[in-house]
Amino acid sequence: MPRAFPWPVVLFDLDGTLVDSASDIAAAVNRLLTELGHHAVDEATVRSWIGDGARELVTQALRHAGDTRDVGAVMPRFMVHYGDCLLLDPRLYPGVETTLEALRTAGVRMAVCTNKPAQYVSPLLEALGIDGFFDAVLGAGVLPERKPHPLPLLHLAREFGVDIGRCLMVGDSATDAGAAIAAGAPLVLVAYGYRRDFDLYGCGALAVIDRFDQLLDLR
Repeated sequence: MPRAFPWPVVLFDLDGTLVDSASDIAAAVNRLLTELGHHAVDEATVRSWIGDGARELVTQALRHAGDTRDVGAVMPRFMVHYGDCLLLDPRLYPGVETTLEALRTAGVRMAVCTNKPAQYVSPLLEALGIDGFFDAVLGAGVLPERKPHPLPLLHLAREFGVDIGRCLMVGDSATDAGAAIAAGAPLVLVAYGYRRDFDLYGCGALAVIDRFDQLLDLR
């Protein structure tokens, strides 16, 4: 990083941005579906459901299976499976650790802002060895709103004492883009995550990067 990084604070999405956790999430979904008497689904299908939080994930799974029961009735069982599968095989995307180290060395403060249930965020970061990079971690359930609502981003900006316009949001999906745009935060999207059918290139992001370490080239 020959020049100063232009944003003093970076807010990162988690699943699909820092961590590829789709296989573990798929395992949890399939354990639930099997328990309910349905067929398992492939990982690619589950990837298309990730990004809007656990409840929406289960809603999509039930809908796919043709199951009309109330999602609230099965959420407790899903959360058990979610926790059991959390650390089966999560993987950092290439370049994540070295890029976070470079940002920290440059004096950038960082936070995780995710729709993953809050109780599972810190254990995952710790298991992957990157928990020490973040000054704040915000998961679903802590605030009354989650992404794409702007509240999580605005809350973190206040915690850092920095205007939201100086907090870069880095994510992979419409959920991240919606939150950043609504909050007024600059946005960078990664092309390798769980984008579903979202147009990464047409939403007004400052950049869409193919590799995580390309974040360091932004000026």
